[in-house]
Amino acid sequence: MARTVRDAALESRTARERLAPRGEPYYKALEPGLLHLGYRKPKSGTGKWLARCYVGNHSYRYHPIGLADDFSDADGRVILSYSQAQKAARKLMVELAGGGIGTIADTTAAYLKSLEAEGRPPAALSRTRYNIDALILPVLSDVELTKLTYEQLKAWFDGLVRKPARRKGRRDLDETDADRARRATANRIRTTLVAALNVAFRAGHVSSDHAWRRLRPFRGVDKARVRYLSVAEAKRLINAASPDFRQLLQGALLTGARYGQLAQLTVSDLNTDAGTLRLRTRKGDGSERAYHAHLSDEALAFFRAAVAGRPGKDLIFTHADGTPWEKSHQDIPIEEASRHAGISPPVNFHVTRHTFASHAVMNGAPLLVVAQALGHTDTRMVEKHYSHLAPSYAADAIRKAAPIYGIKPGNVRPLHGKA
Repeated sequence: MARTVRDAALESRTARERLAPRGEPYYKALEPGLLHLGYRKPKSGTGKWLARCYVGNHSYRYHPIGLADDFSDADGRVILSYSQAQKAARKLMVELAGGGIGTIADTTAAYLKSLEAEGRPPAALSRTRYNIDALILPVLSDVELTKLTYEQLKAWFDGLVRKPARRKGRRDLDETDADRARRATANRIRTTLVAALNVAFRAGHVSSDHAWRRLRPFRGVDKARVRYLSVAEAKRLINAASPDFRQLLQGALLTGARYGQLAQLTVSDLNTDAGTLRLRTRKGDGSERAYHAHLSDEALAFFRAAVAGRPGKDLIFTHADGTPWEKSHQDIPIEEASRHAGISPPVNFHVTRHTFASHAVMNGAPLLVVAQALGHTDTRMVEKHYSHLAPSYAADAIRKAAPIYGIKPGNVRPLHGKA
């Protein structure tokens, strides 16, 4: 059974007596975004309980459920205590849902409604809905919530790891890293399902959460092994790129900007006096945030040449025929350039961002500066992926103080520029 939600202002008649009379009820959230218990305090006489239920599209319905026990003892039918009013409100929500949540499909639908009611950004709602439709419902859709078992959940969870990647451009991962990525994805989808199940549990649609509390996430899978190119590899990649693609690739390696950011750059985004490039990044709620990336001397010279004599509204990077770079246009050119440059396995375009950041950190740039160059608002992502590359006192001390044995290396040498 769902626990009684405490509220010092409503749960006793003494506390309610101190409330000011008003037409707008005093509300307490029982299921955030889905169900609220309201108490309407009159100028005189007994107060009334009501339920406010979310029905979608940012709309609610209001239902009276009984009198408050302000003067008379509760009888559980007409006169209700605070806890009895909560039970009545939850029961009403189940009835309005057409018998309540019966299956996992019902459970996830109710969860999405609760996220919508909380005001989650449309982009975040879309991602969650896509993950539910693609990775949860195909297996668990018709399973009855009250009959859900740990064994069913474990079989579903383990099956996620065996699914092929949905994202393109993951050819740069070796099998070990690909397995880690699949397990990290499984953990994220598990979090979504458990959140939905917990909403149903708190609403009283199921009597126990034991089945999914036992479903533990995979450990040690959140930190990716970031792949970056050596300077020699980056040069080979540039030389191997088609003329149509080469300038875009150079711009990426010089700035660390994402493909989408580069594709929408215009001539007016370059400030040659300040040596900065105005980049735009899209946030989770769909809005855009602009920031100004500082350019190195080499990068500034490159962009000056790229925009020379061109009007401000022109895109900086286009195909040879002047058409813009669109979604996924970069996938085939980067794969072909990797093959011609002898880089195996082939890299995806995002490796240019890792390459810029990795070399900046190794060359001594503070993590905060690198984070700002990449458009991050703090250093968390940079610390996660690149902090191990930063020069450190410990590394310098070991290189100076470790014993030297005079061991001579063998005659075999790696080819110049090969990883």
